Amino acid sequence: MGNFNNKWFRAVLPALFIHCSIGTVYCWSLFKGDIAAYIGKSVGEVEWAFSIAIFVLGMSAAFGGKFVEKDIHKSSLLAAIFFVVGMVGTGFFIYQKSLIGIYISYGIVMGIGLGIGYLTPVKTLMLWFDKQKGLATGFAVAGFGLAKVIASPLMEKLLGERNNEGMLINAANIYTMFYILAGIYLVMMLIGHLTLKKPIGYEEVSVQTGGFSYRKVLRNKTFIGIWLMFYINITCGLALISQEKGILAYIGFGAIGFVSSLTAIFNAGGRLALSSWADRLQDRNSIYKIIFISSIASILLTIVLDGINNSIPFLIIALLCIVNAGYGGGFSSLPPLLSDRFGLHSISTVHGLALSAWALAGLTGNQLSAFILDKTGSYTIVLYVIMAFFVIATLISIFVVKPDKVFLHSEESNVKEEMAAG
Repeated sequence: MGNFNNKWFRAVLPALFIHCSIGTVYCWSLFKGDIAAYIGKSVGEVEWAFSIAIFVLGMSAAFGGKFVEKDIHKSSLLAAIFFVVGMVGTGFFIYQKSLIGIYISYGIVMGIGLGIGYLTPVKTLMLWFDKQKGLATGFAVAGFGLAKVIASPLMEKLLGERNNEGMLINAANIYTMFYILAGIYLVMMLIGHLTLKKPIGYEEVSVQTGGFSYRKVLRNKTFIGIWLMFYINITCGLALISQEKGILAYIGFGAIGFVSSLTAIFNAGGRLALSSWADRLQDRNSIYKIIFISSIASILLTIVLDGINNSIPFLIIALLCIVNAGYGGGFSSLPPLLSDRFGLHSISTVHGLALSAWALAGLTGNQLSAFILDKTGSYTIVLYVIMAFFVIATLISIFVVKPDKVFLHSEESNVKEEMAAG
């Protein structure tokens, strides 16, 4: 096994298998209408299953970080079990036409698998890629972003043909699809579980870790600043991304499918490129300044050119691509930034706590733009509000998340010393 005991086989490959499986949660929009039609409920009612899943993802990561820290083999197996059981359960409850069952299986059970699975490979990647932590986390989180691109054609194939009204010809395909996917993702996640391994020499030291203080981290000014930055970036990203199709239709741009694929590529590309770029910067927090300022600049340019009403389609598409790249890059740049500020010792726990921002943003991002459109009917007002939030995030990045504010546990220093001695 000597040839296989390397960072690509023990960290990157398993991370991609796990994240490319759980990332399919973002394929929800492909079949939510079919679920609603089959069980006889409105799309709005069914939509809550996705919101619950993202909320539970963030909260299970927040509370499961310490468990992941202790044993990545147990956590990767647990993630596979919860995710696959949730997927099978979703198929079963669609067949039973039970909305509550779908909320429980897709929202809660799958959501737990998402949160634990999202966290599990991150620390291992950073241990293997000690000098390129951003590149490492970029691999995993890019897998999460690319999952939609990879899985969408398969799902469309499994759902089968549609009639002229867009309804499935074989309605039973909606629940059988979940059973087939559950089998595929069980194999993928088990491969990830079996191959994921920390570098030799780390396990023995990390077993002795302890003394983590939730209170100290949660009350730490730097952590609060990073949490708020991350929350605002996701909220703004979701507020704009959720209106992507509506904006393009409003300006009369027909190739919506092309733009959707293009922004998905920027989303995934931003996850890898921006976090890798951060590896070469003196302070990783600078990448967030770049994300926020580029988003502000692109929004400002669009507004100056008479808002969305008379803007050139190219500018709108560029804006959507820039915000998508920053949205993805914000996810992949988070673990290395936290590692720099809080040390690698308890990174899974600290990262998990920070992901609670994702849970709340999942509930507020889409609703923010929907609320503004309901009250004003103006996409330009949506841009003004998003830009204002990005300005706040920039100020937090400059004045709160400072380079000199480093919070390391004494145990972290001990671990490093022991590893250096070993």
